[in-house]
Amino acid sequence: MATCLKQPAHVDKEPVAIVGAGLVGGGWAIVFARAGHPVRIFDAAPHAATRAVETIRGNVADLAAAGLLDEPAESVIARISIADDMAGAVRGAAYVQESVLERLDVKRAVFAEIDVVLPGDACVGSSSSGIPASAYTDHVGCRDRCLVAHPINPPYLAPVVELVPAPWTSAATMSRVRDLMEGVGQAPVTLTREIEGFVLNRLQGVLLMEAWRLVEAGVATAADVDLTIAKGLGLRWSFMGPFETIDLNAPAGVADYAGRFGPLHQRIAAETAEHRVWEGELVDRVAAERRAALPAEDLDARRRWRDRRLMALVAHQRAVARAEAGADHPAITPAARSRS
Repeated sequence: MATCLKQPAHVDKEPVAIVGAGLVGGGWAIVFARAGHPVRIFDAAPHAATRAVETIRGNVADLAAAGLLDEPAESVIARISIADDMAGAVRGAAYVQESVLERLDVKRAVFAEIDVVLPGDACVGSSSSGIPASAYTDHVGCRDRCLVAHPINPPYLAPVVELVPAPWTSAATMSRVRDLMEGVGQAPVTLTREIEGFVLNRLQGVLLMEAWRLVEAGVATAADVDLTIAKGLGLRWSFMGPFETIDLNAPAGVADYAGRFGPLHQRIAAETAEHRVWEGELVDRVAAERRAALPAEDLDARRRWRDRRLMALVAHQRAVARAEAGADHPAITPAARSRS
């Protein structure tokens, strides 16, 4: 049974189940509830779902304060309930978002449990950050309706979600989940096949590898590497990707950029072919620098600060999008990008 915190007056969208009530699961609950879906949360750990709802309340209040809700915060919270067991969460749901620990044994066990009670037409997305769905869905009867739906944390502020099929995931499942994600305001990226780390973490991993290398070589401090992104590359990357960035950075576009700067990047790549391991003295050095700048006891407060800055950025982006909606400008829509 699901113990409702507050029953919504009207339920006009299909229920969604969240399995796993950590930071990611709680973020997903906001995504779906904000879009009008009744949400049922289940976590096998005692009191985990209750704690998650308290965190959700604070985050939704922050969204309201930032002007990012189209209704009162309590209306969003009213759509979220806590299920006593897996069956109470999943029964009748149109979609299940699994967000348990990033451990293969845990995911395999959870998917087996979901499979027993999953409605015959419901899809299951996993918040896995890097483990492909084939590793933990091969043993379940619903495997053609399972996929990876990997978000960025927090998903209610960073909308991109990577949709990654297992070899047996049906095309209908991919289409349905993509439509659902677009319908709740996310920005789905559809991969054609499984690859370890998916797209986002592979891109992030290349940047992090070079960041660690620069610090290890004494070229720059961790703080200056962070500054380079925060006040440089990250400003552009907050509203355009790397290919569009370089397309605009040469007079004749991306081919011109490749001709001008390709040799430089080839030389850099040749210098840095060796992969570095994140361990030992190097990690200790960066950790010491970070803890000097931000004591461990202040991490949670800084995360809240980060989220509020993201809210301000999202609010700005929405205002710009509204202003540009009727204007004559050369913006490229996500749909146009996907067609090109």
